[in-house]
Amino acid sequence: MSRLLFVASEAYPLIKTGGLADVAGSLPEVLRQNGMDVRLLLPAYQDVLRIIPAPMPVAELELAGTRIRILETRLPGTATVTWLLDHPLFAERPGNPYHDPRGHPWPDNADRFMLLSRLAAAISTGQTPLDWRPDVLHCNDWHTGPAIALTHLSEYRPRTVFTIHSLAHMGLFDRATFDRLGLPQHFWHDGTLEFYNQLSFIKGGLVFADYITTVSPTYAREICHAPGGMGLEGLLRQRQERLVGILNGIDHSFWDPATDPCLAQNYSVDSVELKSANKSALLQELGLPPWEGCPLVGIVGRLVEQKGLELILPVVTEILASPAQLVVLGTGDPRYEEGLRALAAERPDAMVLILAYNEALAHRIEAAADVFLMPSLFEPCGLNQLYSLRYGTLPVVREVGGLADTVVDARPETLAAGTATGFVFQRPEASELLGAVRRATGLWSDQASWRRLQQTAMRQDFSWQQSASRYLALYNATDL
Repeated sequence: MSRLLFVASEAYPLIKTGGLADVAGSLPEVLRQNGMDVRLLLPAYQDVLRIIPAPMPVAELELAGTRIRILETRLPGTATVTWLLDHPLFAERPGNPYHDPRGHPWPDNADRFMLLSRLAAAISTGQTPLDWRPDVLHCNDWHTGPAIALTHLSEYRPRTVFTIHSLAHMGLFDRATFDRLGLPQHFWHDGTLEFYNQLSFIKGGLVFADYITTVSPTYAREICHAPGGMGLEGLLRQRQERLVGILNGIDHSFWDPATDPCLAQNYSVDSVELKSANKSALLQELGLPPWEGCPLVGIVGRLVEQKGLELILPVVTEILASPAQLVVLGTGDPRYEEGLRALAAERPDAMVLILAYNEALAHRIEAAADVFLMPSLFEPCGLNQLYSLRYGTLPVVREVGGLADTVVDARPETLAAGTATGFVFQRPEASELLGAVRRATGLWSDQASWRRLQQTAMRQDFSWQQSASRYLALYNATDL
């Protein structure tokens, strides 16, 4: 049985700020079910320790002069053995794992996540009291990039895989931080961890990993060129033979309209007509009047530029006039929050804004809406469009990254072939988004065609089992 150490800075349901948590909360368990001996390694944040009040200490050791403990538990809802790095840098700070309440990065993030990387490397090279050592080390995003670089300082190292969930976050710090962390001097080089006179945590994974993966095939191609490569496109082109795009999956048992306990009315691909009861229930819950012959449009996610808010805000009035109603759930950039708040105040009969993170309400919106907006400027994979497809809520997306890989545009030929699953536009322009929304609302008026489109969307298989098989093949590849 192959042994896998899967390292991440967050994992649902213990701690979540984005899609990384969904991946780390699902993929390790599916890999375990496929026969791997898996350990998930996370920081023991204060909020995590509140959820798991008595994890079992299994080891204590010193890393670069810092004493830490390893605590053991199981990821809630799974049988995945989960190790927690226990140290005051994590355990004595509540709230967001990366930012203070004002949205500024914690000033000691380099120290915190270097500690996580040092522990991952120590476990992987047999330098801990644990009687376990992985065959494969799989690290995720900038927080764990140095772990892979550090394994190269040891005579024994496992196979290494590094996954880019978003290249927009690189973990950049100054030279003084590099010196304070006590890293080997040969790591300060543009061929290793130096990036335009800064320390780049993510380069530890990009330079040293045996394989680099991204969370969709299209994003893997996009990051090999400007602007998607964010300045790292040259390095990624050099490593293109080791770069693989593996689409993220979703937990079909958790995101299942037939069994979802959050819904007012469960339904399936064979009873999609029952979906409308969720729309009625949500409108009543949110205080929107029921408008006959009018689609409901949903937006769930971070209200930030990347998610296409610059495209959405200029056309909200036109979308509502089409006519349509709009529900928005999320938090993010204050200027987008304020813009949406003003629009909702102008049309309380047609629009509701909920500035919050609410998992149950997100499920209810997915089930209630007819159309889901996700016009991202870039999107490594995206999960909300996958949830929408699963719930028969047809997505309107830009043709980028994972959105291009998962949504088939409703054109005459794809409608005739029965392969269409949503509405896709190309240029990052508000008028293009509005055109796609109008195509969607126009087709919605033809309920027979809409129903066929919904059923095609709901039959798509984006389960983690599909993705896990690709990772297993990579872990067992023989071309190193």
